[in-house]
Amino acid sequence: MKVIVAGMFKTGTKSMVAALKELDYDVYDYLDHFWYHGNEWIKILTHGGSQYDFKRMYEDVDAIADSPVYLFWEEISQVFPDCKIILTVRDEESWYQSLLAQIFEINNNKTFLWLQTLSPTGRRFFRFSQLLYSNCCGYIVRHPFDLRVRSKMGDQRFYRQHQTYCLQNAPKDRLLVYNVNEGWGPLCKFLGKEILNKEFPHENKGATIIGKLMKTHPATLRMQREMLFILSALASLGAFGTFKLYKSGHWRLCLHGIFMLKNIFKELFSFGV
Repeated sequence: MKVIVAGMFKTGTKSMVAALKELDYDVYDYLDHFWYHGNEWIKILTHGGSQYDFKRMYEDVDAIADSPVYLFWEEISQVFPDCKIILTVRDEESWYQSLLAQIFEINNNKTFLWLQTLSPTGRRFFRFSQLLYSNCCGYIVRHPFDLRVRSKMGDQRFYRQHQTYCLQNAPKDRLLVYNVNEGWGPLCKFLGKEILNKEFPHENKGATIIGKLMKTHPATLRMQREMLFILSALASLGAFGTFKLYKSGHWRLCLHGIFMLKNIFKELFSFGV
């Protein structure tokens, strides 16, 4: 382990992940933590863990960022005492507005929400996310369609508390306080890397990252394959039931079954997997 990004979500963490990859680091982000270590994180967030868990999970990874590692940056840094710590920061009001935009995008991506409801991998991902909401924000999200913010004052206070704790407790010789708008200079100098002659990446502008991840990440692609299978099975069962109703002379029920099949096939072909 070489780098821990200790900044909270919505502080430019996606841009940091992209930048670190440009600098040839192997980086784990939010979905990666679930995909590779989801069961371990569910155990840690539910019952607690140990330094051995973190060492086993991340000893072969160069850098880690975003949830849930920012909650445990201190414990992880103790396991890897030579790693550098980057605290990503931004203005409180800007952070909160970005959080609202991200929640709005998630709540309006119905496919992503249904994946977390019906797909087995999606349900496990929701459990992982549900525990994160509880641990980081202090409220329970009951189902995927229940995502919300607690209050502007409460969320900004939590943001402030996290940033202040990092500033007070991270070893100063290993800490970089960094805004992604500063570009390559401070980051490369801190990491001992040559400054790249290219534009610094700015990912997730306008909180649009979910659509991209739906098309590229193995976790979401697996959720979609599972959903495709489930919808196909439902369509087959519905077609068989409709045929049986037709044979038995229940015309009204048969028409109702055809209408349901139409909706199922509409969902089925909307995935494009």
